[in-house]
Amino acid sequence: MQEREMTMLEALNLALDQALARDERVFLLGEDIADPAGGIVGVTQGLSTKYGHDRVRDTPISEAAILGAAVGAGLQGFRAVAEIMFIDLIPIALDQILNHAAKMRFMTSGRLSSPITIRTATLGGMGMGTGATHGQTLEAWFMHIPGLKVAVPATPADAKGLLTTAIFDDDPVLFIETGALLGTRGAVPVDEFSIPFGQAEVVRSGNDVTIITYGLGRPQVLAAADTLAGEGVSDEVIDLRTLLPIDFPTVLESVAKTRRAVIVHYATRFAGPGAELAATITEELFSQLAAPVARVGAKFAPIPQASSLEAEVFPSVAAVVEAAHRTMSGTAEALVR
Repeated sequence: MQEREMTMLEALNLALDQALARDERVFLLGEDIADPAGGIVGVTQGLSTKYGHDRVRDTPISEAAILGAAVGAGLQGFRAVAEIMFIDLIPIALDQILNHAAKMRFMTSGRLSSPITIRTATLGGMGMGTGATHGQTLEAWFMHIPGLKVAVPATPADAKGLLTTAIFDDDPVLFIETGALLGTRGAVPVDEFSIPFGQAEVVRSGNDVTIITYGLGRPQVLAAADTLAGEGVSDEVIDLRTLLPIDFPTVLESVAKTRRAVIVHYATRFAGPGAELAATITEELFSQLAAPVARVGAKFAPIPQASSLEAEVFPSVAAVVEAAHRTMSGTAEALVR
């Protein structure tokens, strides 16, 4: 398959372009997504010019209206890709997701579905001063909604492949784009392709400790892995790629081998995705673990506006290395920090 170097932003744009070309039922809607704006950071740039404003539709500033229209369109057989600028704004339209989109197939015994994709972005960890209402990382909320799927790509290729899967999935998908990763570059297949949900990637193989992450945690964990390798620690790195569904078989196979696990995410550590992962690992592999499962996540606090204080809330490479050290030492402290 032919590949080309591109940014994650460009990969997302290409995925949307190819989906619009493939199926006339696909359309985009959201605030300022049509040209000349092309979205707040340009993900939809050029698409309204190419496909027309009927299929790339600017909307009023109303998250509830955007997702309400998307759900309604899904009932009529369309595949809506709805953009909500920031994940912090989704609660305004939570009813449409929780009680309508995610429940449609169950409440109608499969006669109706809600094949919508909700594109949104997190700005946490960028140090942009977005503060308490625009800098949150809230994916754990949506892991509590049966019927919804959640994808968080960390590379340009994953962004393209997972977005294609999301658009053509018959269930509603929350597709989270990490602002800090939109400019990252990598090789991406030029032709249309998809990545199955629930299929984690073993980014790096190792034997001493498994480090599990996704999204913005991936580059941090890989940097920590380099530090640990220099100390003689052989770590295995897993990028989950999707949080609903989670690829538990890959995680458990890895931890059964290394007997140690560290989970890293930008969501709050308290009640974050790592809590479910840690509980499952402990339940399934308790007798095989050489140490308690360690978790590294954001502090349970509103996000400060000052970039120096924001950095204190979110995980750091040093925190990941320290967690691995605690796990390697086998101390109970690894469980509670």
